[in-house]
Amino acid sequence: MENETLFSDLGISSEILQAVEDMGYTQPSPIQAQSIPLLLEGRDVIGQAQTGTGKTASFAIPIIDLVDPNYSQPQALILCPTRELAVQVDGEIGKLAKHKKGIYSTAIYGGESIDRQIRTLKKGVQIVVGTPGRIMDHMSRGTLKLNNVRTIVLDEADEMLDMGFREDIEKILKTMPEERQTVFFSATMAKPILDLTRKYQTNPEIVKVLRKELTVENISQVYYEVKPSLKMELITRLINVHQFNLGVVFCNTKRTTDEVTEGLIARGIMAEALHGDLSQAQRDKVMNKFRKGHCSVLVATDVAARGIDVDDVEVVFNYDLPLDEEYYVHRIGRTGRAGKSGMAISFITGRKDIFKLKDLERFIKVSLTKMDPPSVSELLDQKKDQLVKDVSTQLSRDEDNQIFEAALGQLLAEGLSMDQIALGLVKLQMGNSLKELSEINFTLDFSRGGADRKGKEKGRRGKDRFERGERKGGRRDRGKKDANMARLFLNLGKKDRIRPNDIVGAIAGETGVPGRQIGGIDIYDNFSFVDVPSKDASHVISVMKTNTIKGKPVNVELSKG
Repeated sequence: MENETLFSDLGISSEILQAVEDMGYTQPSPIQAQSIPLLLEGRDVIGQAQTGTGKTASFAIPIIDLVDPNYSQPQALILCPTRELAVQVDGEIGKLAKHKKGIYSTAIYGGESIDRQIRTLKKGVQIVVGTPGRIMDHMSRGTLKLNNVRTIVLDEADEMLDMGFREDIEKILKTMPEERQTVFFSATMAKPILDLTRKYQTNPEIVKVLRKELTVENISQVYYEVKPSLKMELITRLINVHQFNLGVVFCNTKRTTDEVTEGLIARGIMAEALHGDLSQAQRDKVMNKFRKGHCSVLVATDVAARGIDVDDVEVVFNYDLPLDEEYYVHRIGRTGRAGKSGMAISFITGRKDIFKLKDLERFIKVSLTKMDPPSVSELLDQKKDQLVKDVSTQLSRDEDNQIFEAALGQLLAEGLSMDQIALGLVKLQMGNSLKELSEINFTLDFSRGGADRKGKEKGRRGKDRFERGERKGGRRDRGKKDANMARLFLNLGKKDRIRPNDIVGAIAGETGVPGRQIGGIDIYDNFSFVDVPSKDASHVISVMKTNTIKGKPVNVELSKG
């Protein structure tokens, strides 16, 4: 009967019921149905729940209902491991409290002006969401006093401990009044978490979402065996075949994150990197682009991805298998949200990964399905199917077609038949795709075996363009200079540790020129040359003058040679 529980059965106020209804929810998730009544009673709670199970509302709803709107001092404190999660939680509170007059919350975290945060706190807020370090900073300045805080929530407690915040957490807990409600939400219940709960909670109620509920049934979980050198080719093919609109790629290191991002951009896929080396302003910019669909792929490390809450993510790629099985469940929880279906794709490389996969399957109690890489013919079929859809969409639009009909009349006047005109337009539309795919004239041997699944010869001479020996700094020689291309001079070279992907990634990412349209690249010790479409040359020069490549200011101008 648990799944028949309604929000109206949980004892929450009519104002929050209205807000929940505005958000489109009717039934609480299991963690919400179990936690909210206990928290409304003022009980200490330990909640074991994964990202994507609705845990934020589990503690946010009771907090909003319990604080006094007539007293503008901090009454509830929510600790989060990352800035992104703090912002996300604060945003959720804002949505849930929109019909509650006089209740205000704020997010405080490092990387943002502390003066602005101080001004917000002075105006008066009842709910403070923040990272441990910045909370401690405000406490030491006297701009945040906890003497009236009656509820503290540690969200993603396991992650905070992994990040080394234990000392800060304990100082914060010791500063608070002894008569308080202490709530822990964590994906795991490791010994350090249990030590804290025994020390700082009073007779806590344990609310646990069973693991079978953590691996969402509407997420298709598959894997591919692939050589390390072919991961980039495989991920590109999968994105193209499935036509994913939004996806997240997880890597284990910052370096791999940057390399994958550059590789995707070079192949015409708009990607952005998210990792710990980015400033807060850069992270906010990346997340805004991803939420608005201005980039289709977010490449992230596990810690940096905490707090990503985008409902429309269609796929999660495990470019590297996670170091911990728990991280896998965190990762795939980014897709298949709000009742939608999703896909989780893992890349398996070598014997070590095969053993890790078996451990992972035992942990999540689900067997991942092995898949064969998409072939070139499948890519061609996808291109053709997409063309049919695009044409049908165009013809279904209710708009003035006079200009187009006039152009068609001109073609007919030239003596061309309708079939010839249609064939010519299809060739115009698909010509570039066919040219690119003609260079990939066999199915790659992605796995560790010999021949591919169609029995074609391994190591054929017509190697894929991404495996070929690259000339002059990494981009293959494109032969004679194209009259439609302009050669640009850059004042950065080998001494600046610049690579072809750095140049392609910077130009494609900042100017919008697709990476596949960028031509040959020659890198010398102190400078480089790059070919771009002539029609885009002035735009590239203008935009890149105010940008950097690998953090170094770049001067771009037309080559005089």
